[in-house]
Amino acid sequence: MTSSSIEGRRLVPTWRYWLAAVALALAALAPATAQPRFITMASTTSTEQSGLFGHLLPRFREATGIEVRVVAVGTGQALDIGRRGDADLVFVHDTAAEERFVAEGFAAARRDVMYNDFVLIGPRGDPAGTRGADIAAALRRLSTHPAPFVSRGDRSGTHAAELRMWAVAGVDLAASRPAGYRECGCGMGPALNMASATGAYVLADRGTWLSFRNRGELAVLVEGDRRLFNPYGVMVVSRARHPHVKAELAQQFADWVVSPAGQQAIADYRIGGEPLFFPSAR
Repeated sequence: MTSSSIEGRRLVPTWRYWLAAVALALAALAPATAQPRFITMASTTSTEQSGLFGHLLPRFREATGIEVRVVAVGTGQALDIGRRGDADLVFVHDTAAEERFVAEGFAAARRDVMYNDFVLIGPRGDPAGTRGADIAAALRRLSTHPAPFVSRGDRSGTHAAELRMWAVAGVDLAASRPAGYRECGCGMGPALNMASATGAYVLADRGTWLSFRNRGELAVLVEGDRRLFNPYGVMVVSRARHPHVKAELAQQFADWVVSPAGQQAIADYRIGGEPLFFPSAR
């Protein structure tokens, strides 16, 4: 056998090994490149339980290719998650707490996204006589009546608003709680379920109320008071505090949700023809 034929035979397996190595390298890279880009958002139970995110987030993913994974908790807990760097952005509804979050350096800015309002829910029979009153007068009546009242008691934006309303009514919960006052330490949906089961009063965000189906004898008794205004804001967690956060991807969501497309998506979300949230980006 000639040397040239031997060399030819040696070349064949060498090229096959090379091609196999390239194929393996490409195969190893393929799963990594196929992984979806995603961010983690800490948000409120009201945005989740109202169904807004089920409407909103697929549109954002379609526009950007970015998946948003939501941790739905009370606003106070959501802000704590952001402080720990366990979320890339925060979407909540307690403006004073959000401004503190920015002042502490956990985000560069807060941006207005949308608003709705709080409503006082209670049994249709309204034993405490709150129907049609303003929120302060309604809570003063509840403070002297044995009717049950369910408080979320979970440091959520709704719980913070409720505490502000009791203070406006001149009721010092630290000194003496109304006879029927009960804290559930739960989200808006479970609080409404508890109120429905026990014939209790409860302060709720309108979005969750409109999507709530287990109403029983509950009805809206107090609404329209300007003090029940409920704004929502979005904040990207600061990379200066937490270098690992996906700030660029999170910023894409923050920019999109206040863009004309994002604001229209919020305006389009309705239940029974009624809007749950109203866009408010400047």
